[in-house]
Amino acid sequence: MAGKPKKLGAEPLKIGLVLDTSLDSTQGVPQYVTSIGEWLRSQGHDVHYLVGETKRRDLPNIHSLSRNISVSFNGSRTTVPLPTSRRKLRRFMHDNHFDVLHVQTPHHPLLAQRLVLAASDDTAVVGTFHILPYGWLARTGNRLLGIWLWPSLKRFDRMLAVSTAAADFCRWSFGIEADISPNVVDYKLFHQAKPLKQFDDKRLTILFLGRLEERKGCQVLLEAVANLSTRPGLPDFRVVICGTGHLEVRLRNFVTQNGLASVVSFEGFVSEADKPRYYASADLAVFPSSSGESFGIVLLEAMASGRAAVLAGDNPGYRSVMLPQPDLLFPPQDAIGLANKLAAYLKDKPLRQKMAEWGESYTANFDVNVVGNELVSIYLEALRKRRRR
Repeated sequence: MAGKPKKLGAEPLKIGLVLDTSLDSTQGVPQYVTSIGEWLRSQGHDVHYLVGETKRRDLPNIHSLSRNISVSFNGSRTTVPLPTSRRKLRRFMHDNHFDVLHVQTPHHPLLAQRLVLAASDDTAVVGTFHILPYGWLARTGNRLLGIWLWPSLKRFDRMLAVSTAAADFCRWSFGIEADISPNVVDYKLFHQAKPLKQFDDKRLTILFLGRLEERKGCQVLLEAVANLSTRPGLPDFRVVICGTGHLEVRLRNFVTQNGLASVVSFEGFVSEADKPRYYASADLAVFPSSSGESFGIVLLEAMASGRAAVLAGDNPGYRSVMLPQPDLLFPPQDAIGLANKLAAYLKDKPLRQKMAEWGESYTANFDVNVVGNELVSIYLEALRKRRRR
């Protein structure tokens, strides 16, 4: 229930981080939510996770508010909430009076929208827009979703987007201007990681880490590696594939059919605990995603290690991150072009080190301490404006 307004900036905030899907995944938007949430908690704020169906219980104040079903959306598998009682959600919001609701958008009409509309008049609502469309269906669907979400969108006090590309899509699909607040990385965690022993040798390591699905582009990387295997004069290298997905059998067959078994290894699912060490083991980290990327947290994680030169597919989200060094971008579906770029970086150790050092310095700007403090300032300003109304 609402009490006496607190003096802004003098006391901790009660913050509800709203996510329609699940916290069970450790990638993408759920990773952003937990990274921001746990940093806010470390600063003394009272953080609650208002999410769809989730089994995760290792964090405090997780409120699983719906049942979810699995669907295919924007080139990946995700979950969406089933209808939840409005009365139940209103009672929840009444019993948990939040200073700020931070909603991950595009959000769902049957959960997040109902939470926003049930919020107290003195609760500030801030959104972060996270996606870019993978194909015309996702693009059209988000335009229609924006119409359905208009009742809650009018209630937002501030809209953010993780990149300029995401902000453009937010404007197109929702008709709302968004300010840039990027994804975050735990810089210290990745920067201090040590290489795995099995890869800490003189053989160069090319790393792919991501889901094994079409838009992530692992097939393009393997086609490039097959081309490299025919080229003389390259230093000895290995390719390490981290991740799982429906393309795994096809990719393994491609490796066998092209005689790459001595070069390519499949590591399967990599835990959050082990992920920093894989990045620290790479000389080149390659992310050939073709589209559907609003930002590219994997790029930051790989660069934060300080060892890997990071090559990224030239899609709008990745471009927004890599713009200061456009030579690190490549046409994401051009296997021969990627092979040429890989060959150049494999042969040029000073160039690899230069780009790794640039990434190490650049990524510090996205550390959760930097972005987190900016977010708190945004929360406080949104609260001040709401109270003045």
